[in-house]
Amino acid sequence: MSSYLESTARERIQRLFDAGSFTEFLPPPARVISPHLCPLAAPVAFDDGVVIGPAQLGGAVVFAAAQEGGFMGGAVGEVHGAKLVGLLRRAITERIGAVVLLLETGGVRLHEANAGLIAVSEVMRAVLDARAAGVAVITLAGGANGVFGGMGIVARCTNAIVMSEEGRLAMSGPEVIETASGVEEFDSQDRALVWRTTGGKHRYLLGDCQAIVADSVAAFRQAAIDAVAVCRAQPIALSLHALEQEQALLQERIERFGAMTEPLDIWSALGVEHAKAIPMLEAAEFMAAAAPHRLGGH
Repeated sequence: MSSYLESTARERIQRLFDAGSFTEFLPPPARVISPHLCPLAAPVAFDDGVVIGPAQLGGAVVFAAAQEGGFMGGAVGEVHGAKLVGLLRRAITERIGAVVLLLETGGVRLHEANAGLIAVSEVMRAVLDARAAGVAVITLAGGANGVFGGMGIVARCTNAIVMSEEGRLAMSGPEVIETASGVEEFDSQDRALVWRTTGGKHRYLLGDCQAIVADSVAAFRQAAIDAVAVCRAQPIALSLHALEQEQALLQERIERFGAMTEPLDIWSALGVEHAKAIPMLEAAEFMAAAAPHRLGGH
């Protein structure tokens, strides 16, 4: 079994999509690099940490993007963000059915500051434009660096999110919270707490992701195929009503769980039996046990 967590961006692209079907836009020989890193004597990558291009997924043509967590933690800079935006805009122009984003990122590069922040905002806009044009956008999250910062917001702008238990998703990373508010607020060294709070299983129960899969490329592949099919068959309209529903869900979370500091207490409040034991279940068993208690329904 090929671990998704332990694979590089290029390995994920090659193994997740139909064999030999991926063609890279702006490959490393094009040497499109960040203009901001060299003046700072920082390392560069000839793909700027993200691989993009068309591929086939179960025989269907899609566009794909995979962030490389091994380069600056998958952080987004000007060129990195522009590649994602260009891919999404081209998907609209070419009427591609779906874009699959293999995200692994700590957020924006501090080296590029404002340029990176602007890039992330442009990615958000491009995702919403793609969805409005009928292009399904799917996020896969199972990398070691998680999906944090502005790209955590980007993920929640997509049609659907698929995570593994090892994946993490949040606005601010544990270390950022600890630095800003102290270890009493969030102990980033408590790995069990970190995964209980930001990990895939907790995100599923709170309604932030649509599926939990095992840590294998094959499992993510099948989940991506299923997610694309569902989103194409039952597109979620970008409307005021849909936004109001999302807001109501967030308000419910605050009202029900705002005073709780332990994620397992939230699980118990959702009606999950044996909350301390269920985190040990494998992905399929967890989905079966947790789905009836998921906030907002399956």
